[in-house]
Amino acid sequence: MREYKVPALFLLFFPILAAQTVPPGWKVVRDSKRLCQIAVPPEWAPLEEQTGAAVFKDSTTAIAVVTSQPGQAFKPLPESWQKVMDIPKGKLFENTAKRTFYQDRTSRNPESANAYSASVPGKAGTCSCHVTFLPSVPEEVARKITLSLGPAPE
Repeated sequence: MREYKVPALFLLFFPILAAQTVPPGWKVVRDSKRLCQIAVPPEWAPLEEQTGAAVFKDSTTAIAVVTSQPGQAFKPLPESWQKVMDIPKGKLFENTAKRTFYQDRTSRNPESANAYSASVPGKAGTCSCHVTFLPSVPEEVARKITLSLGPAPE
């Protein structure tokens, strides 16, 4: 039984360790205030200088946006907001004091774009990101971008 404790603890904390890390070779994109950041694969390009957005091929294929809300305290999403936002059942992956992370579709058509959104506590407020992508972009890539969200280092 004892030999299972270490792997179990690792698996328990792996999502926390995996969050807010920049995979090797990926580019860092910071919001316009330079308070929050995400990481995108090397083939993604900044939308414009210091806009807090990056695209894959063009903005209609995939776009990732990072923003900061200074002074806005981070809080998990209350049930009333979850209903208003119409988050699909089973698509709220995390709603804790450390992060909110959920998937939503931009339409009900399975051939249309998907989207991931996340928010985390920032240095003096809340960091948020939104990644919208067509089915041609692997969900794992979009998920990894979203989970890279965190406060920008000083």
